[in-house]
Amino acid sequence: MDTAFGVPGESYLAVLDGLHEHRDAIRFIACRHEGGAAFMAEAQGKLTGRPGICFVTRGPGASNAAIGVHTAFQDSTPMVLFIGQVASDQRDREAFQEIDYRQMFGPGTLGMAKWVGEVHEADRLPEYIARAFHTALQGRPGPVVLVLPEDMLTALTAAPVLPRCEPAQAWPAPGALRSVRSMLLAAERPFVIVGGSGWDAAACAALQRFAEGWHLPVGCAFRRQDLFDNRHPNYAGDVGIGINPKLAARVREADLVLAIGARLGEMTTGGYSLLDAPRPAQKLIHVHAGAEELGRVYAADLLLQASMASAAKALEALAPPPTVVWAAWTLSARIDYDANLLPVPVQPLDMAEVVKTIQRLAPVDSVLTNGAGNFSGWLHRYYRYPALHQGGRSQLAPTSGAMGYGVPAAVAAALLCPTRTVINIAGDGDFLMTGQELATATAHGAKLICIVVDNGSYGTIRMHQERTYPGRVSGSDLFNPDFALLAKAYGFETALVRETAEFEPAFAAALARTNSTLLHLKLDVDVSTTRSSLTAIRTLASHTPKR
Repeated sequence: MDTAFGVPGESYLAVLDGLHEHRDAIRFIACRHEGGAAFMAEAQGKLTGRPGICFVTRGPGASNAAIGVHTAFQDSTPMVLFIGQVASDQRDREAFQEIDYRQMFGPGTLGMAKWVGEVHEADRLPEYIARAFHTALQGRPGPVVLVLPEDMLTALTAAPVLPRCEPAQAWPAPGALRSVRSMLLAAERPFVIVGGSGWDAAACAALQRFAEGWHLPVGCAFRRQDLFDNRHPNYAGDVGIGINPKLAARVREADLVLAIGARLGEMTTGGYSLLDAPRPAQKLIHVHAGAEELGRVYAADLLLQASMASAAKALEALAPPPTVVWAAWTLSARIDYDANLLPVPVQPLDMAEVVKTIQRLAPVDSVLTNGAGNFSGWLHRYYRYPALHQGGRSQLAPTSGAMGYGVPAAVAAALLCPTRTVINIAGDGDFLMTGQELATATAHGAKLICIVVDNGSYGTIRMHQERTYPGRVSGSDLFNPDFALLAKAYGFETALVRETAEFEPAFAAALARTNSTLLHLKLDVDVSTTRSSLTAIRTLASHTPKR
């Protein structure tokens, strides 16, 4: 990698000196908070398919970076977090900022990292770094934590640099592929759910050809909408939060679900209700790169361990029949998707029209980023992503539901892909968690467009409060600054948008500029989701009998 993100710390001064010496080969992006730096490294892993790199100091620095590690773990993103550590002769004394990182990051299926290693001898640094990269890339990709004691970093070594790490590709067994074909031929209402990580442009293209050959309807798992061209006639929509009710019904009615790469977690399965756990009503074929994921929740009818690059090409080679009995099923899935794009007008600011305007004006290869919050529902529902291409992913969003992800991800994307338009959509609560990274963007010349949707509320929490405790609001109201003035202080151009008609000229001007822009959108707090208002949610909840 030629770019690393981090916040400098005294525990790894020797690394910073090395980065200075090799600044022509490795660019170090100094961030304003370790959480932002770790999010940037996670976004780097998503965009490139290679481990994102983050450096932080011990104790507080590592604690702040933990949110990025957790995001990388749940999102199956390759990443390596390097942490400075107290000197070896001070270990186990609770020295200044000392933490046992093996305990803290707890490697395992419910931990935060795939592996945590600590390097005690400088001669073994290449071995540990190679293992970190291999572990981050192999099987189900994910984060690795490598701990660097301060005294080890200053020791001299003549250890050789090892070759570039490449992931081993696992191909599905021929017998299993024959079973996939037999199960497809026996189906009447098949449905494909594609997700996970490890995809590249060639794999996405092969998947599309497989779906075309078999005329299969395809849905993308939660926040993986850029794995299949949303404009393709076989695309049926996103299987995640705020799912189209007709799509949810279609998944339940399917007699065969082919899940490729997706973990089939809570968000993609509607709280394990679209597919009953542990034994779904539908026949289930589950393809995943990680052996530990197969059979973990669902007792599938057929399990295939394979990397996505190999699985997609293998599936493409399955010979389809001349005709299929589910042609009308696939067509109706697309009709339902198109109908779901029709918005219900909202005044004075219509977020559906905002997203449709972004779709119409932004280049097709734009990178869209977001964190967590109800505001993201409009992006999920109305933006049509192209399939992943040679430039990398177009959708950078946390399946972990981490707030504050969008701004750092946009900064990373703008630095790593300077020829692509980068657009972040953030809620007001979401933005203020990591908004200081606008300073990082300005410092390093990154151009991005940040759209802050300000409703003066933690909107998702307020929605749940009104649904469960109608009219009893607590802790979800926000006092916000003037976001435009704040962004100006960071060197951004700004505009305030209160009405739908004001958005298009403001966004067009942002696209035309050579520097960054923040658009401050004022949204009424009653506008809760793409399908309902707080008033409607409260009214329904107040008339629902309590158990």
